[in-house]
Amino acid sequence: MSLTNPETALRLGVNIDHVATLRNARGGRDPDPVRAAKLAQQAGADGITLHLREDRRHIRDADLAAVMDAVTLPINLELAATDEMQRIALAHKPHAVCIVPERREERTTEGGLDVAGDEPRLREFIAPLRDAGARVSLFIAPDEAQVEAAARVGAQVIELHVGAYCDYFAEGDGAASDAELRRLILCSALARDLGLEVHAGHGLNYENVGPIAAIPELVELNIGHFLIGEAVFVGLDAVIREMRRQMNLARM
Repeated sequence: MSLTNPETALRLGVNIDHVATLRNARGGRDPDPVRAAKLAQQAGADGITLHLREDRRHIRDADLAAVMDAVTLPINLELAATDEMQRIALAHKPHAVCIVPERREERTTEGGLDVAGDEPRLREFIAPLRDAGARVSLFIAPDEAQVEAAARVGAQVIELHVGAYCDYFAEGDGAASDAELRRLILCSALARDLGLEVHAGHGLNYENVGPIAAIPELVELNIGHFLIGEAVFVGLDAVIREMRRQMNLARM
């Protein structure tokens, strides 16, 4: 399906981390994240997202290099603000670097980065990445103070954490999900006014993506867990194309 106005189309970044999670559960080479990246490109993804965690629980260093060699899509490398991860990003020079909070004991990224509480360190961390040509994104909760801090430290992009909205939506708590959606809308508009590009992600699926995709300031959605999980049943090509269709419907 094509959009009435192609300029309003949302980019879809496909996170392939959990292909590597499945591989690592047993060891060996299968399923191969590189194959997933190639299939995502063929299905019409606009970018590939990889989260290289400090404990390497899913994507590993070799995966990053192999995926970058295998596809022509922009690579969005998620990482914690550590010296090791900065060195890796500077060595590989991905198109984009998304800085996320990271705790060893968490199952997945919980909450957004506290940019307002860590401005000097993040400003210093971001500068060399920008100098190397990376588009730097900060993964933050929909909070005005965090959006404003992201602009001050030199990020070009924010990725809004929509996990709370998705959780309330799944629980059927309409009042809470609506309130969270209003915060996302407000922060998206604020970010645009501050000159930041706005992305969103975490917990999106077919059922909840529509209201998020309809936010006009949003430029990109990064989706992983649902796509990989649903692909077990219908295949990665089909699930990416259906997510794209849902995003396009929301924009129409």
